Amino acid sequence: MRQRMPVKASFVGLAVAALLSGCVSTTTSPTPQQAVQQKPAPQISTGQAASRLAPVKARMEAVVERECKARTAPGTNCDYKIYVDPKETKISNAYQTLDKNGRPLIIFTAPLVAETRNNHELAFVMGHEAAHHIKGHIARSQGNAMAGAALGAILVAAAGGNSSAVEAAMDLGAGVGARSFSKNHELEADQLGTILTKKSGYDPLIGVNFFERTPDPGNQFLGSHPPNASRVAIVKQTAAGL
Repeated sequence: MRQRMPVKASFVGLAVAALLSGCVSTTTSPTPQQAVQQKPAPQISTGQAASRLAPVKARMEAVVERECKARTAPGTNCDYKIYVDPKETKISNAYQTLDKNGRPLIIFTAPLVAETRNNHELAFVMGHEAAHHIKGHIARSQGNAMAGAALGAILVAAAGGNSSAVEAAMDLGAGVGARSFSKNHELEADQLGTILTKKSGYDPLIGVNFFERTPDPGNQFLGSHPPNASRVAIVKQTAAGL
């Protein structure tokens, strides 16, 4: 999964800030073998993608907003805006972020909508992204990044590093901090996303088949996403209890 966040935190560089939103993508960094096998993302127009997304959005939006209000602290902005990115037409991606006023956004690209085979898969992706906001993953990732940046700066400064070395250590520490719990965040979003999908009248066990067509990141050290098998397992476990 690749992640983007328009609202950047000032304490980290652009590469680290890009980690601070939740996202589903079929453009994870593949192994050399996967890179050869991976097919180009299907291309459809933004309008076509929006039309495909519309019935799922209409059914799910009220459900995720209700669950958001029930599961988060009073005052949390649960007024989701869900739409297809009109500018990004080549990358297959979906992600959750916040606008400048703190409103949660769930943004799909047209190629990702095209890659889904049914509304159950679209609903599962939407539920997953909605869950990131309900779980507060952006704020939690920012906190982890700040802690990592501070630790990196302290260690390098104590070792006599100059200002450039301290700044580099802050960026590195922020990146490590942001990634430290990102796999857990993804599994949390899969679990709650399963519940949101089911409550909206879609079948998460059909929706999770989307992972069968995404590159498997494996269990990489400090990787941003868990193995696909772990994600499918938690969806099945959660669905069995509903």
